[in-house]
Amino acid sequence: MSRRLVIEADGGSRGNPGPAGYGALVKDADTGRLLAERAASVGRATNNVAEYGGLVAGLEAALGIDPTATVEVRMDSKLVVEQMSGRWQIKHPDMKKLAVQARDLARQLAQVRYTWIPRAQNSAADALANSAMDGKPVHRDLGTDAVAVEEPAAPAGPPPPVVTTTTLLLRHGRTAHTPERRFSGSSDLDLSDLGRADAAAAAQAMVGRGIEAIVSSPLKRCRQTAGAVAEVLDTGIEVDRDLRELDFGGWEGMTGTEALAANPLAFRRWRTALDVRPPGGESIVDVSTRVAAARARILERHAGKTVLIVSHVTPIKLMLAAGLGVGDEVVYKVFLEAASLSTVTWGTDGSSSVRLVNDTSHLA
Repeated sequence: MSRRLVIEADGGSRGNPGPAGYGALVKDADTGRLLAERAASVGRATNNVAEYGGLVAGLEAALGIDPTATVEVRMDSKLVVEQMSGRWQIKHPDMKKLAVQARDLARQLAQVRYTWIPRAQNSAADALANSAMDGKPVHRDLGTDAVAVEEPAAPAGPPPPVVTTTTLLLRHGRTAHTPERRFSGSSDLDLSDLGRADAAAAAQAMVGRGIEAIVSSPLKRCRQTAGAVAEVLDTGIEVDRDLRELDFGGWEGMTGTEALAANPLAFRRWRTALDVRPPGGESIVDVSTRVAAARARILERHAGKTVLIVSHVTPIKLMLAAGLGVGDEVVYKVFLEAASLSTVTWGTDGSSSVRLVNDTSHLA
């Protein structure tokens, strides 16, 4: 029977993109003995690129320990696990290069499989990634007597202060589609009379919260909601196209029941798979990629400020998922009312905290 190894890998970025690093460790699956640890900086990169770096480092370490071993890779990145398992496409060019490198390494081992684990179960690899981002790379092979810890090229100074940015996530007010729960998606609807009342109530609720910037989806229902707040706060509005709602393609304007009747198989798959698109539309993965880019821009441009983000159900749920450090599948388990408010804080050390979800007290 071949030896069984476990790789735990992670990566992080302080800014996404920002200063990034990865961590990986290899253990004996039967005894739990720690055999190797790796941590290194990858320069300025995204979380996903750093996570792929950890995967590659872990596979390299496992290959050095025993090329005949069967390996289980455990990561808290649903994206990397699904992509390396062949279920999701890889679009980012830097991630593609690292995925090719990982597959080449995996082919040199007896067998490699990928398992998603909750973030709390990946704390050792996360600690190594943070060590790398703190300027303390690690290269340890504990299977032998040799233990090497790479020192930084220059003496490390005090860590930079953590800058915290607060995002208030406001869903737009009601439209003509809201009462019947029709898919609005890319449809550029105006607020209804009730929706304008929602926006006015939300605007009053934003007073005194220290909002220093407003960023909105380009769709009218969001710009009108953001406009009501901007008028009360006497401030401008930035528009970010990546904050727009999921494009439902051929299901635009339909209810879920109507979409199910029109495309039964496609609708059932879409309701349970993050990478399935409605006919001519977008998948959750598609939206997640662009919302992550929008979030990174907002946090970089407005670091240390309180920012109101006016968007839609799917983008707000995806920001909550990122704040919780969980996979995008959480979108199926959160409900957000029209004009509801949620809040997340983000630290430049990679920390985040969800403080509020689906608050509608201002609509009473």
